[in-house]
Amino acid sequence: MFYDRVVAERLAGPVSRGKVRLLFGARQTGKTALLRHLLAAQDTRFYDLQDSGLRRRFEVDPAAFSREVRALPRRIRNVVVDEIQKVPALIEEVQALHESMPRSFGLFLTGSSARKLRVRSAGLLPGRSHAYRLHPVCGWEVTRALPARIGPVPSDGRGPRGTPFPAQSLSRTLRFGGLPGIRAEGAASAEATLAAYVEQYLEEEIRREALVREIGPFIAFLRLAALESGRQTNVAKLSQESRIPASTIRAFYQVLVDTFVGHWVGAYARSARRRLLTTPRFCFFDVGVRNAAADLPLDVRMLNTQGGPLLEQWVAQELVARAGYLGRGHRVSFWRTATGAEVDFVFETPREDVPIEVKWTENPRPDDARHVETFLDEFAPRARRGYVVCRCASPEQLTARVTALPWDML
Repeated sequence: MFYDRVVAERLAGPVSRGKVRLLFGARQTGKTALLRHLLAAQDTRFYDLQDSGLRRRFEVDPAAFSREVRALPRRIRNVVVDEIQKVPALIEEVQALHESMPRSFGLFLTGSSARKLRVRSAGLLPGRSHAYRLHPVCGWEVTRALPARIGPVPSDGRGPRGTPFPAQSLSRTLRFGGLPGIRAEGAASAEATLAAYVEQYLEEEIRREALVREIGPFIAFLRLAALESGRQTNVAKLSQESRIPASTIRAFYQVLVDTFVGHWVGAYARSARRRLLTTPRFCFFDVGVRNAAADLPLDVRMLNTQGGPLLEQWVAQELVARAGYLGRGHRVSFWRTATGAEVDFVFETPREDVPIEVKWTENPRPDDARHVETFLDEFAPRARRGYVVCRCASPEQLTARVTALPWDML
C-alpha cells in the first residue's frame, strides 16, 4: 500500500521537468519510498550511498559516477542518488551531467543532512535545481483536505497514486509521532523503533558523519534539547545545567537544524505597540522522536502530565510542515509580550496572519480565546480570525472571531 504525500504531484510533475530535483528531509520520513513509487513505471537507476562499498568507490573516484551514468542504457529514464550528503563531491558530477545531458534523463537527489552540502554545493546547483522537503505525515495526508495551491482533491478522496494515510488516535499520535513506518507498527514495536532511531541515527550517524567532535556532550545535550523542545530557548541556562559551553550548545542546535531533526519557531515580527519577547523556540521535527530523545516512557499515562505540551508540539510540527508545503510567504511564529499576553502560534500567509492557541481541554470556553482576541485587536486588519485547537468533539464558535477546532480538524 502506498499512501499519498503532499509533495508527490509537484516532485514528479512538469514544473520541475528539466531541473535536478532535490528531496530533503529527516531520516525515515519516506523519501526513498516516495521516489521508488513515483518512478516505478519508468526504468530508473538508484544509487544508494548508504551502501558502504558504493560509497567508498565514489569517495575515491567521484568521476566514476559520471562515467557510469553516461554509459547507462538509453531505456533509463531517471537517475536517483540516495543520501547525497554522504559523498558531497558527487554534487559537481551531477551538475556536469545536467549541463551536458539536460534532456537525457531525470536527476533526483535525496538528502537527510544539508550540513556538508551547504559548503560543497555553494554556487553549483542553484538555478539548475528545485528543492522539496518531506516532513512526517501531515494532516493533509490523512484527510486529503488540500488547499488549491497544493493540488486538486479527487472527489472520491483518493489520490491518483495512492490513498490517504489511515487516521490514528490522539493518544497514539502524541506518543509515537508521525513517521510513516512507525505509524504502521504496534505500540511495543513503535517504542523500540523510536529508541533505535535516537541511538542509531541521532547518536551514531551524527558521530559517523563527524558532525560533532565529541559525541558524549552531544548526547547529553540531545536529551536536554528534547526536554526543552517547544519552549523559548535559554542557551545560558542549558549551558549551566549541562556544563557545556554556550557556543557548543549553539553549534549542536545547528546540527539538529542541518539534519532536519528540528527547526526554530521565531517570534512574530510585525510592528506592534507592545514590547515583545523575541527569543526563538526550538521544536523537534516529530513528537515521537522528541519523546524518545527525552527518554520518556511512551505509555498512555504520560499524557496525564505531558498531554498539553505534547499537543502544542504536535501543532507546531503540523503548522511547520504546512507552511513548508505551501512555500514562499508562509511562516510559523509565536507571539508573546513582556506583560504576559501570549499566542502559541501565528500562521503567517501572504494575505493574513492567523493566531492559534493550543489547549488540552475537551470543553473550551470563550475565556480560552482571550489572548487570541488581543492579537486580533492588535494586528487588525491583517489578522481577522483565530483558532483554539483542543480536544473538543466538533468545532465550536467561542467568540465572533475565534473558533475552537478539534485537533484532527486543524
